[in-house]
Amino acid sequence: MTHVQLLEQIKLKRSFLCVGLDVDLDKIPQHLLELKNPLFAFSKAIIDATAPYAVAYKPNIAFFESYGTEGWAALRQIMDYLNANYPDLFTIADAKRGDIGNTSGRYAKAFFENLGFDAITVAPYMGSDSVAPFLAFEDKHTILLTLTSNTGAADFQYKKVDRKPLWQHVMSEAMAWKNAERLMFVVGATRAEALTEVRQIVPDAFLLVPGVGAQGGSLEAVVRHGMTAQCGLLINSSRGIIYAATGIDYKAGIAHAAQKLQLEMEYFLSQKGIV
Repeated sequence: MTHVQLLEQIKLKRSFLCVGLDVDLDKIPQHLLELKNPLFAFSKAIIDATAPYAVAYKPNIAFFESYGTEGWAALRQIMDYLNANYPDLFTIADAKRGDIGNTSGRYAKAFFENLGFDAITVAPYMGSDSVAPFLAFEDKHTILLTLTSNTGAADFQYKKVDRKPLWQHVMSEAMAWKNAERLMFVVGATRAEALTEVRQIVPDAFLLVPGVGAQGGSLEAVVRHGMTAQCGLLINSSRGIIYAATGIDYKAGIAHAAQKLQLEMEYFLSQKGIV
């Protein structure tokens, strides 16, 4: 999927919502555990309930890996379902991969070619040669972990190197790499105050912004500091949507939570003149 196609979906849905599929069998509606494949059944229900309001889905790979072969089989089913029934929606493998070149090449092949994702999250710590194999894929996107919302982010990301925090160096260096136009960046919603600085380095790049909702990030603050004339944002919500309701009628609660965010996003898009 290209940036133009993603923007078309944003305008069509009047939304820049990404729904995170962090599926935990200990938290899903209990009656689903009686089914043969509850991981897929719950994920499918989330997708169908939220598709009118979302432009992207982000399966968190760890939540599927943790269930072994059944988890991987469910992930394959989810991606086959999304690509067959919602081919215009943007899909992100939240895998946080990154290794020496030949290994990264295999990760890229696994998630882009085998599973059919549009994008993958990648850790940039090992440098350009560990990211280049992902960037080599045309019409695919590499989302660099840059400025995260966890408390441990201060251990490295804010350390000064030549008077600038490390995260700024990562972002600046990455923009000089080959195929940098295929880059997106993770910036946590709880770091909204830094988005002004982020936009000085990457004025047009899409940002994947987790942390709105359950983690306490402010949608209004993210939009104020980070939205571009072409939107440039994908706001991820996971727990705040997928566990919004747990009873028999859980799908209605999930849909309501997604619609609530979408309506807020529509307002901001309208204010910016994007829709």
